Amino acid sequence: MKAKSKVWKGLGLLALASVLLIAGCGEKKEAASKELQEVTLVLEWTPNTNHTGLYVARDMGLWEKHGLKVNIILPPEAGASALVAGGKAEFGVGAQEGMILAREQGLPLVSIAPIIQHNTSGFASIIDKNIKEPKDFEGKSYGGWNSPAEKAVITSIMNVQKADVGKVNFVDAGSADFFTAMKKGIDFEWIFYGWTGIEAELRNEPVNMVYLTDYSKQLDYYTPLLLTNEKIIKEKPDLVRAFLAGAAEGYQYAIDNPDAAADVLIKAVPEINADLVKASQKWLSPKYKDDAPRWGEQKREVWSGYGDWLKENGLMEKDLNYDDMFTTEFLPQS
Repeated sequence: MKAKSKVWKGLGLLALASVLLIAGCGEKKEAASKELQEVTLVLEWTPNTNHTGLYVARDMGLWEKHGLKVNIILPPEAGASALVAGGKAEFGVGAQEGMILAREQGLPLVSIAPIIQHNTSGFASIIDKNIKEPKDFEGKSYGGWNSPAEKAVITSIMNVQKADVGKVNFVDAGSADFFTAMKKGIDFEWIFYGWTGIEAELRNEPVNMVYLTDYSKQLDYYTPLLLTNEKIIKEKPDLVRAFLAGAAEGYQYAIDNPDAAADVLIKAVPEINADLVKASQKWLSPKYKDDAPRWGEQKREVWSGYGDWLKENGLMEKDLNYDDMFTTEFLPQS
């Protein structure tokens, strides 16, 4: 009986020690959690493979090891740029075309890294339309969202072939997706091949593509990109450096491991089309870095080239300082 009592007493002490150990671990975990700096990253659109490296950085603990807890949120109606410019979010996803125009309006946005090195967008059409180059736009209907930039882009690349943009019928496609629009009499639309084009392949509805970069160096701009605001760069440079360190590791992982990275995105966004993510990731992963010496590299000539194009086409009035719009200072060394 006494032996049993000793055993129970020993077990009781062991249990108490375990409780104290668990409590201590909990306190340490809580303390470690408190040490993480919490920041917000707002996307520019619904999650897709443009964002894979961000979800990898978050869900594989890459930002955490740099001292950050990053909350990824979807954009409000006002868009990511407005939140970042107003200090409501530390970081956001945007695009060079929108950021330059935001700078013209006085918003203090700064690009800290392009997600994709070259512009992968272009004008898509179903094969039967036989639209293979800009001159083939003549006599066709373009479905868009009534942006002045759309007509300017189409005009620019048609001018290369001395084609007449006046023969293009511009139609407001509303919220219809590419495939729905094609069934409603629209002949071509502006898409990112890495998502909508890959979806067309999976649907066995292949498309012809007229890429902007095949007809204009000035239209090879950065889209999408990561941005922050001038105040954060000035007051919290270490935060920007830590954020980019984790993001760079996330995108490098996606470059090296497209299939595994796709799994991270699929798990993070269960409602997403898994087959599309897998195929899109395989196509897009090599394009994150492409021919640059490191992921996130950006050049002044790309900023000034597209800015000059905006001015030449009457889409921007002011002369802006392109050096204020971007920085490579916080990128990790390759």
